[in-house]
Amino acid sequence: MKLDFYEDPGHGWLAVPLELLDQLGLVDKVSMHSYIRGGRAHLEEDCDYSLFAAAMRERNIPFTIREHRCNGRSRIRSYSCYHPSIAKRNLANMRDRV
Repeated sequence: MKLDFYEDPGHGWLAVPLELLDQLGLVDKVSMHSYIRGGRAHLEEDCDYSLFAAAMRERNIPFTIREHRCNGRSRIRSYSCYHPSIAKRNLANMRDRV
């Protein structure tokens, strides 16, 4: 599995599909320091990324990272702050479309 890591001069985020967070039981554990947009959570690098990586290791699910860097302010900073209720609503909307 390949995941994208986005970084600006001040911080970084791992983009993770909400379905995967749900499968790992992390929807209610991600902090408000992360961001959400549509079907992806952008996990902040200091705490939430580590939480995710530990859950993946526990389940022996390998993943690789594609890195994306920008010199200015990342647009991720303009996304909504992560909140479990937003994630659950987005997941429900995604399931309704299928």
